Amino acid sequence: MKLVTLPQALSVYKVSDLKMIDLSQQPLFIGVTDEETSIVSATDNVPADTLEQEDGWTGFKIEGVLDFSLVGILAKIASLLADREISIFAVSTYNTDYILIKAEKYEAAVAALREGGYIVS
Repeated sequence: MKLVTLPQALSVYKVSDLKMIDLSQQPLFIGVTDEETSIVSATDNVPADTLEQEDGWTGFKIEGVLDFSLVGILAKIASLLADREISIFAVSTYNTDYILIKAEKYEAAVAALREGGYIVS
């Protein structure tokens, strides 16, 4: 299985109103619950007025379209990284999964994933 490194620095943040967000940017992940509105986007696109913000993320995209019947893909990746004490922030879309890690853990994550049999580019 191939993982593709996302080219941009990423941030995870909360906003009070979705009108603050440029919905045409990519990548863009939005989570809205009764408790919060959370966003993941390129750090360059973070609005000035966030409620909370954590910068310094990088990400991997699992290449291709994952069938819903597949089991354990994200769990295996998370386990490989957890064994190296690398925490993740996972985001799933209809087609695939994205795994975010802190940028300072990138080299260790790539090594762990390659040792686990993944192709990382």
